[in-house]
Amino acid sequence: MKRYMNAAVVYAVLALAGGVFYREFARGFAGQTALSLVHTHYFMLGMIFFILLLLLEKCFAFTGKNTRRVLVVYHVGLNLTAAMLVTRGVVQVLGLALSHGMDAAISGVAGVGHILLGVSLVFLLVQVKRAVK
Repeated sequence: MKRYMNAAVVYAVLALAGGVFYREFARGFAGQTALSLVHTHYFMLGMIFFILLLLLEKCFAFTGKNTRRVLVVYHVGLNLTAAMLVTRGVVQVLGLALSHGMDAAISGVAGVGHILLGVSLVFLLVQVKRAVK
């Protein structure tokens, strides 16, 4: 359970750092940017998610032998997604012209991050469902 709380704290710090970076880096930028999403992704999919896991573990003791691997995939997916949000946002704020291939690569890697998040979320929900009687 301590790992869930530690992860929640780390993601809270990352969410706050993402929010500060967005406010400072995009100062004076008038358009929409993906940087604004980093803060909320880390808060909801990071901090809140792991606090909920902590509560579910306390109530149902769902953690099993595969939970660690599933959570590693979740962490990788969340951080990959956030990294691509930062990348896309910096490109948007700076107004950089990307080649079609580079633009597609950023979107593709972000998509892989979302897929990893989704798959690991389903596996975690199945583990919780098995523990609930």
